[in-house]
Amino acid sequence: MVDEERWRARFRAARMSLPRWARDAPDHSIYQSNVTGTWEIYTWDRGSGERRQVTDRPNGTWTGTIDPSGAWVWWFADTDGDEFGVWKRVAFGAPEGTESVPAVPGLEPSYPAGLALGASGLAVVGRTNDTGNSVHLCRPGAEPEVLYHHAEDAHVAGLSRDETLVAIGHSEHGDSRHMALRVVRADGSTVGDLWDGPGKGVYGAGFAPVDGDARLLVGHERRGRDELLIWDAVAGAEQEIVLDLPGEIGASWYPDGSALLISHSHEARDELYRYDLGTGALSRIETPRGVIGGAAVRPDGTVEFSWSSAAEPPVIRSTSGAVVLTPPGPTAPPSVPVEDVWVDGPGGRIHALVSKPEGDRPYPTVFDIHGGPTAQDEDSFVAAVAAWVDHGFAVVRVNYRGSTGYGSTWRDAIEGRVGLTELEDVKAVRDWAVSSGLADPERLVLTGGSWGGYLTLLGIGTQPDDWSVAIAGVPVADYVAAYEDEMEGLQAFDRSLFGGSPDEVPDRYRESSPITYVSQVKAPVLVLAGENDPRCPIRQIDNYLGRLAELGLPHEMYRYDAGHGSLVVEERIKQMATEIGFARKHLNMP
Repeated sequence: MVDEERWRARFRAARMSLPRWARDAPDHSIYQSNVTGTWEIYTWDRGSGERRQVTDRPNGTWTGTIDPSGAWVWWFADTDGDEFGVWKRVAFGAPEGTESVPAVPGLEPSYPAGLALGASGLAVVGRTNDTGNSVHLCRPGAEPEVLYHHAEDAHVAGLSRDETLVAIGHSEHGDSRHMALRVVRADGSTVGDLWDGPGKGVYGAGFAPVDGDARLLVGHERRGRDELLIWDAVAGAEQEIVLDLPGEIGASWYPDGSALLISHSHEARDELYRYDLGTGALSRIETPRGVIGGAAVRPDGTVEFSWSSAAEPPVIRSTSGAVVLTPPGPTAPPSVPVEDVWVDGPGGRIHALVSKPEGDRPYPTVFDIHGGPTAQDEDSFVAAVAAWVDHGFAVVRVNYRGSTGYGSTWRDAIEGRVGLTELEDVKAVRDWAVSSGLADPERLVLTGGSWGGYLTLLGIGTQPDDWSVAIAGVPVADYVAAYEDEMEGLQAFDRSLFGGSPDEVPDRYRESSPITYVSQVKAPVLVLAGENDPRCPIRQIDNYLGRLAELGLPHEMYRYDAGHGSLVVEERIKQMATEIGFARKHLNMP
C-alpha cells in the first residue's frame, strides 16, 4: 500500500464510540459510528444483536444519549454544525428512517448546557442563549419549568435516581474555569452549595445510582490536581477519596453504588482501577499501555473500555476478554509508536510526544499544537499524526502550560498572559528539536486546530523566524472580534482566562491577539475555517486574512460548510490533503 492509500485508509476505516446503555435496560445501547462516511448515532439491541441508524444528516450528528428506561434515544439537532438547536428523540426500537420529533416542544433553540434524564420521563435540560444560562424541569405532558437562571455560565451536572435532586454546576462567582456546585430540589430550593474558593473548581460526576441515595461524586483540586470526593448535600457530609497515585483522577459509579471505577491519567497515558468504598481497597484493572477513551461498568461487573495507542487504532474491549464491537469494513493501518521527551522550559519541565518517520535526521517537522487549551496530547491514535508521518514528517506535540494532566498550577499558568505563555513552552521544545538534530530548522511547520490554530497564528507573529509554514484550523485570529461573535459560554470562559472582557482589560486582549502581530508574519499561511463555527467565528478570521492580503503576505483559505470541525470523513480527508500539500509545496518537497 502506498503512503497516499495508507493514510486515507486511516480516515476512512469505520470507527465506533464506546457504547452507552440504558440504566434499567442494559441490553439497549447507543453508539456513534462513521461507517457511512459521516458520524451518526446508532442503536444496538444486545439481546437480538440488531443495530439501527438513528440519525442521518449531511454534516453528521455527534451528541446523543439514551434514557434510563431504554425507551428513547435523545440527540441534539443543530444546523450544519453551529451547535445551536433543540433536543430531538426517537423510540429505541423504531424502524430505521423513523423521523425524530422535538423532545421538549416548549423549549426554543439554544446552545446545549447539559442534559439529565429520569426513568419516569422527566428531563432536566440546560440551555445557553443571549439571555444567560438556564436549567429547565421538563415533565411529560407539561410545560417546561425554569429551575435555575443566571447570566454567568452554568450547566446540568446530575439528576438523582429518585429524581428529587438536581446538581447544577455554576460560575455565579464569575470564574467559569473554576466552577461551583449547587444541589436543588424540584421546586428550586437549595439543598446545599459546594465551592472551594478562587482558583479551585468542583465538578459533578453523577449521583449514586441507588434510589434514595443523595451522594454526588465530585471532582475537586484542593491539593493542586484532579481528585475525588463524595458529597451528600442532604446530610451535609463530605468524604474525600485519597489515592496513592501520581497523576490526575476521574471516576464513575459501579451500578450498585458500592465502588468507583477510577480513571488515572499520568504522563499522557491512562490506567483503570476499582475502588471499594467500604474497605478502601484499590484494585488495578488490567489494560494495555495507552489511552482509555472511555470506560463504564456493566451490570455484571465487567468493564467495557475504548483503548488506543499512538501505534494502534482504537478498539472497544471488555475485561471479560471480548472485543465489544467490531466495525464493518477494513481496519485502519497501524502507525509508529510515540516517544516521550522532557524539555526544561521557563515554567518547568515540558512533556512532549514525538512521532518519527523512516529515513535520516534531521526531519521536516510538524509541531501539531493541541486545542483546548484545557486538554492534552496523549499516547492515543490520531489519524492526522499518522498521515504526516507517512509523508515523511516527524510530528512533535507539546503539552504546554495550560494543558490538563499536569496539575492545576500548570493548567492555570496561562491566565492573564494568554497565548504568550503557551508559546514560550512550544519554543523551548522547538529549540530542543533543532539542537538535538531531530528537526530541520529550515522545514518547520506550526499547525493546530481551535486553540492550536490560535497559537499557530500567534506564534508566526511573535516568533516569525522560528517557523517555515503555518497551518491554522478553525483559529482565533482577531480576539476582540472573536469575543463579540462567539457563543456566550465561551465569552464567560474568556473573561475568566483574561481577567475580564475586552472592554475591561483591552491591553491583555491586544497583546494576545494574532492580528496584533500580523505585519511581522514571514511564513506562508493556510487557514481552514467553518462557515457556521460558533467557537471561532468566521468574521474574525476574515479580518485577519484581510490584513494578510493588505500586506501582500502569502496565504490561502479553505472554507467548508460546517462548524468547529467536520464529522464527514471525506471532508476531513480533503482537508488533510490540503494541509499536507500546502506544507510540501512551501517546503519544496517533491
